[in-house]
Amino acid sequence: MDPAHGWAALPKTLKTSLITTVILLGGLILVNQPLQTGSAPQGIVSFQFAATADQTHAILRSWRSDGQFWARVSLWLDFLFIAAYLLALLHLTRHLMRDRPGVRERVVGRWVRALFVAASAADVTENILLLNNFNPPTDVVSLSATLCALIKFTGLTLGVAGLVIIRAARRHPLAHG
Repeated sequence: MDPAHGWAALPKTLKTSLITTVILLGGLILVNQPLQTGSAPQGIVSFQFAATADQTHAILRSWRSDGQFWARVSLWLDFLFIAAYLLALLHLTRHLMRDRPGVRERVVGRWVRALFVAASAADVTENILLLNNFNPPTDVVSLSATLCALIKFTGLTLGVAGLVIIRAARRHPLAHG
């Protein structure tokens, strides 16, 4: 591997934010294990997408009090994860934009950053809603949290797609030797 293009070539802030994100993701995956039940096969993600009070209540019942404790831990830990992944994605965007001087690439870069910020804001809002939907769950809060989760995942997906487009776009074709 060419050191000019490998891990060593990445800026320290990007490496630090990526490592922090991976560590927090690992913690979230561990905390999510006891939350996987018949009513919540994907654990906390099932809770995020429970669009009705009935679905939410079924998940909460399946978790019992011990599982609900871990769900709250997961949601609070997720606030740290949101900050870490937002920083990592913003640092990554800056890094990938470093040799993209074109106006179109810069506009796409601004849109990508805006998508990541919007996704993070939706994630924070979703967590606040979910933390307030334990007792008793309501249809309005459940549906609102689900919509925030959809906005979050859509923003992250479109942002990552934008990064792929930025890196794939070349101002001049590569020379063939």
